[in-house]
Amino acid sequence: MKRVLVKSVHGAFGYVMEHYYPFGMADEAAEQGALTDTYVVISIQDSHTNGFGMQFTENQFCKGVLTLYFDDIIREVDGAVLFTDEMADQIIAFVLAHRSVETLLVHCYGGQSRSRAVGAFAVEMLGGNSERYFETGSPNQYVYDVLETAWIRRQLGIF
Repeated sequence: MKRVLVKSVHGAFGYVMEHYYPFGMADEAAEQGALTDTYVVISIQDSHTNGFGMQFTENQFCKGVLTLYFDDIIREVDGAVLFTDEMADQIIAFVLAHRSVETLLVHCYGGQSRSRAVGAFAVEMLGGNSERYFETGSPNQYVYDVLETAWIRRQLGIF
């Protein structure tokens, strides 16, 4: 992966739509700057609303989608879903399986907490520096810590 993008649900939709063009207009779209990179999406949706009412799907540009339902919390709360070890394992496996794709797009509702934690972790997992995610925002530390622990378990062969 060349880059990891962290967006709000609205920003993610905008990014995906930058890849769209009407049938028969591929050349015109390319001339106007339509994006042609391949990407995968980690879509983090709220459990208490059963998602945002939209789902990303694979197409010629989108090579994979992982949709997870959990809420922006750091401890168990009645009626909300806490991020789990199983979800962390799914994210790690997804990123590893799609390393050849150019862009990882991670979104949650606001693009500030859950998706920022996943994005920061993915950058580190892929050998990059994630400091900017912590300097310019507020990643959900619980989500980040669960991911880090799952990654260590995987590297040690403890499943």
